Amino acid sequence: MTLKDTAIYIGKAVFFGLIMAGVFLILTPLLTGQHSSGNLFQSRGKQGIELSFSHAVRQAAPAVVNIYSLSIDQNQPLNSGALQGLGSGVIMSKAGYILTNYHVIKKADEIVVALQDGRKFTSEVVGSDPVTDLAVLKIEGDSLPIVPINLEIPAQVGDVVLAIGNPYNLGQTITQGIISATGRNGLSSRYLDFLQTDAAINAGNSGGALIDTSGQLIGINTAAFQVGGEGGGHGINFAIPIKLAHSIMGKLIKDGRVIRGALGITGEPINPVMAQILNLPDLTGVLITDIDRQGPAAFAKLRPSDVITKFNDEVVPGVEMLMDRIAETPPGTKVTMTIIRNGQYFDVPVTIGESI
Repeated sequence: MTLKDTAIYIGKAVFFGLIMAGVFLILTPLLTGQHSSGNLFQSRGKQGIELSFSHAVRQAAPAVVNIYSLSIDQNQPLNSGALQGLGSGVIMSKAGYILTNYHVIKKADEIVVALQDGRKFTSEVVGSDPVTDLAVLKIEGDSLPIVPINLEIPAQVGDVVLAIGNPYNLGQTITQGIISATGRNGLSSRYLDFLQTDAAINAGNSGGALIDTSGQLIGINTAAFQVGGEGGGHGINFAIPIKLAHSIMGKLIKDGRVIRGALGITGEPINPVMAQILNLPDLTGVLITDIDRQGPAAFAKLRPSDVITKFNDEVVPGVEMLMDRIAETPPGTKVTMTIIRNGQYFDVPVTIGESI
């Protein structure tokens, strides 16, 4: 072996050693939890390294409250209220705004909120929205814990999640699962876009937090799938995505209710047979099947069998998108609908009404 070959051999060995040392330096703090307090792998002393969600729970759990709905006997109003229902809620701001489900508080005469630090408050209802099954409460307190949120990172199928709530009034409980599906709409309202998870959501969990493994709030737990009267337990549970819930919360704080636009139509997707009958170029758009005679669509001279292809120059791919755009448009707003009628394109101005 020549001197040159020896130098090359030694150089390769040194280079490989430096690479391995760098990899070791990077991975060691990650595996021991020293590099980031949010890492799932934490050192347990002599027990070695174990998977743990304790950091995520510590981040979010203090902001998840127990909600007790009380009913007052009008014949004996001075007596203490009887427990009418229970649920959970999530403190969203230092101002004391709490997100929960509408069905948790809808029949309550008085609502008591209990924090995990032992404090109890009587809350007021800021606003509620039966359509999305959301309500906003408000309490007055100092140093209130708030839940971390990130509205820019949507949940994805396969994400590990934790559900936090007060099932059966046992006290705060954590259950774990994954996101099984997203975009589960039509379960109770066309405006919803549920996250589906197999993390257990039982009676009392409603209104509680669905969080990711960093402790960020990604949804408000709302329902368990039921068949007939047999209850849940199928591992099919639902949460309202935080982006939708946060938007509804803002509207409830501002107006006390959610003001939705309305067009006064019933529509359905375009199928291949209908596309051929109506001589449509493709399957995009919404076929109008019925019109409210007193609604905005009727005043704009829209007709059954018209196909809406654009809403304010935005292509309409299907029913859900169109209904969402209509609902999000303030009543009184003038918009332009592009329609196909008898094979011809028309732009129709419409003034959006208010959903009742």
